[in-house]
Amino acid sequence: MFLTVTSRNILLPDFDLPRPATINVDLRTGKIIEVRLEYIGDEACKKSGDLHFVDAGDKVVLPGLVDAHVHLEEPGNQDWEGFWTGTQAAAAGGVTALIDMPVDSSPPTTTPRNLDIKRRSARGQCWVDVGFWGGAIPQNQAELGPLLSAGVRGFKCFLIDTGIEEFPCVSESDLHTHMSHLENSTMIFHAEMQTASSPAPHRLNPRSYQEFLSSRPKKLEVDAITLITRIQAMYPSVSCHIAHLSAAAALPIIRAAKDRGSKLSVETCFHYLCLSAEDIPDGATEYKCTPPIREDSNRNLLWDALVNGTIDCVISDHSPCLIEMKGLERGDFMEAWGGVSSLGLGLSLLWTEGRKRGISLGQIIRWMSIKNAELAGLSGTKGQLKVGHDGDLVIWDPEPAFKVSKEHLYFKNKFTPYEGMTLRGFVHKTFVRGRLAYDSALQGGFTGLRPSGELL
Repeated sequence: MFLTVTSRNILLPDFDLPRPATINVDLRTGKIIEVRLEYIGDEACKKSGDLHFVDAGDKVVLPGLVDAHVHLEEPGNQDWEGFWTGTQAAAAGGVTALIDMPVDSSPPTTTPRNLDIKRRSARGQCWVDVGFWGGAIPQNQAELGPLLSAGVRGFKCFLIDTGIEEFPCVSESDLHTHMSHLENSTMIFHAEMQTASSPAPHRLNPRSYQEFLSSRPKKLEVDAITLITRIQAMYPSVSCHIAHLSAAAALPIIRAAKDRGSKLSVETCFHYLCLSAEDIPDGATEYKCTPPIREDSNRNLLWDALVNGTIDCVISDHSPCLIEMKGLERGDFMEAWGGVSSLGLGLSLLWTEGRKRGISLGQIIRWMSIKNAELAGLSGTKGQLKVGHDGDLVIWDPEPAFKVSKEHLYFKNKFTPYEGMTLRGFVHKTFVRGRLAYDSALQGGFTGLRPSGELL
């Protein structure tokens, strides 16, 4: 049994613009078995009468997106998010594979036993494929090898206090210990770091966004990334990855390390590319995240770095919580939970902002699919429409505009700083390994379907 998808506009590898093509997926294996450079049209569908024939016409067919930085928070905090709602949100936005972060679940993914608990929580709930990062915390270096053997894609650590007792930050000494155990693996860094010279935080008006911004200055990121590049030089076989880069001031350090041949990669987030500090009202804690959303001039430099390759990829860092944890009535940035909810909106966000800057669809897919698949060690199966890859496809229309409202949000706690924003681009269908995972024509997008995502 096969799925055939044909369109006048399919985005194939090595092309910035879509072209006519037809893709065949073997539903027994979930793999793409043929890519033909022609559109065969709806007449072929009528002749075959095949229910697994999809004529997308002029709509664009994209490779499934890969989001390598998502907090699904189950088990333990499934009232914040969970595998069922989080992966539905992903599918509705064209994300066909995501990698779950080790922090915010309880227990965190810092031992093989905890990974097994998380996998058991996830089974039967995933609408898209889900992989897992492990956590690197003080004194768990003996767990890193067994976690890799159990299937984690790499490790995440923090260089600044997390506020989470089960997931403390690591010291420079810890990093040496951990990285000596990680030959040919990946370490992801929350790259903010307090030093003796870091300015002391002050609290004059906790509702002021500018005061919150000054409490997480660019220097925290610059100092952390300086340390990371220095330590990486001592462990050159370890791939180091900078999570959610916010401060453009760190870009020269990153560029210099890459020019030296360091195995360094960098991500930034939709909120750093699409939002600006100048537009955030005081008390609007739905915008709080760490590192913080910075000034418009900083945002433009991040876009430049994406285009020139200093930044490799774009992720959601979907980090939801209960609405009351944001303290929207008090508007206290210092006390509110830090995290932006956006899973499912990313393609429209990047397309809407990118079009203003002359960004091609091919560039967006490189940043949202190809490079994230590489980071997660999935480049042989995910991120591109080519023979041998998984049949992860998205049927998408780049033109429709919509105003973001709660009906567009499939994640559990339906609030986001993007509510009320007008975006472009609409996902019609999402296929995971050739199986329909989301269809906008169905009630709620999922009625009559069942989750078929696999654990990676």
